[in-house]
Amino acid sequence: MSRVPPRLPCLVIGLLIVVLSSSALPQDEIRKRQNELEAIRDQIRDLEGKIGAQQKTERATLDLLDSYEKKATLLRRLITRLKSDEGTLTRRIENTRSGMEKLEAQLSFLKNHYASYIVSIYKRGRTRDIELLISAHSINQVYIRNQYLRRFTNQRRRDAQGIAAKRKQVEDTQAQLHIQLSEEQRLLAEKGAEDERLASLAADRRDALLTIRKDKKFAQREIERQMRAAKELEGMIAELIEADRIKKEHEAQEARRARVPVPVPAGGSLDSRKGKLRWPVTEGNIVAHFGNQTHPTLRTITQNTGIDIAARVGSPVSTVADGQISKILWLPSYGNLVIISHSGGYYTVYTHLAEISGAEGAKVKEGEVIGYTGEALNGPRLHFEIWKGKEKQNPEQWLGRQ
Repeated sequence: MSRVPPRLPCLVIGLLIVVLSSSALPQDEIRKRQNELEAIRDQIRDLEGKIGAQQKTERATLDLLDSYEKKATLLRRLITRLKSDEGTLTRRIENTRSGMEKLEAQLSFLKNHYASYIVSIYKRGRTRDIELLISAHSINQVYIRNQYLRRFTNQRRRDAQGIAAKRKQVEDTQAQLHIQLSEEQRLLAEKGAEDERLASLAADRRDALLTIRKDKKFAQREIERQMRAAKELEGMIAELIEADRIKKEHEAQEARRARVPVPVPAGGSLDSRKGKLRWPVTEGNIVAHFGNQTHPTLRTITQNTGIDIAARVGSPVSTVADGQISKILWLPSYGNLVIISHSGGYYTVYTHLAEISGAEGAKVKEGEVIGYTGEALNGPRLHFEIWKGKEKQNPEQWLGRQ
């Protein structure tokens, strides 16, 4: 009796389709990512226009330097997004290739088994089927064998249809892979072009910095900008304190209504950590201490609301304790900055960041990287502050030994 070629289980096909479909992002997610990238490109184009106008009026100014920094931030953000998309696309290509290999193996399996049957039919024709019916010992056995032959014929028809469907799946997957590979090439080219733009911008910024650092009038203006930025930062801390107070009052009211204990913030207060906090950077020396500072050339006295730690550009910056990112923004003189709120009414501030990781509202753990150091007007560094409510703290009294 001829054997029925084994069929590919429907469950395997179903799982394979799920694997292939899961490698593609939903259309809404793709559209959202494209819109976000285009929004970043629009901001870069606007800044390029502003930079062009600034370069025509004067060779190097603090405003031009600000524009360079903003554009560099946007370019880094764009490159980061492109790298993320590249990683996602690479995984999709790997999934597609893996899926195609499975499809091709299954197609080969079906074709080989079907070919074996065709060879058998060619050699023996329908003789074997007739012999099965004639050799039956009863009407009931004739009926059973006839039913078997009918199912066998239907099975062969389904196998042939399965081969055609599987071949179509292979062709569709090959087309999908071709599109993905083309997109990967385009993405790599765009990322390479943006890397070159960032390198060129860094060179322009260095030239502007050299010119500005030689002119005392810029030094005086930078001091004034620092004072305004410090005042603005103080206002932001006050706003965060008020928002936190309102939030706690609301939570307490909700807890009383529900007759449950008032929620306690996760993590202990920083009070017990004084003198033991981790450093926000793993290496670097303090080049500007907390409190009154005398400018080296102007001899003017200003107040430093935190400490400045000299660190190589691109050094990772990590949070000194568990907390939540309350604010991410850009300020003249401070550049990119992050404010993190901690339990007990404490806040830490990290400025002069070339790049920022995370988003507002995100919970962060002690030691978690939140960004990478950049370069201030007076050199590569991280400016770090600690606040207890509205009171500025001397970070050196809080940090442990480096």
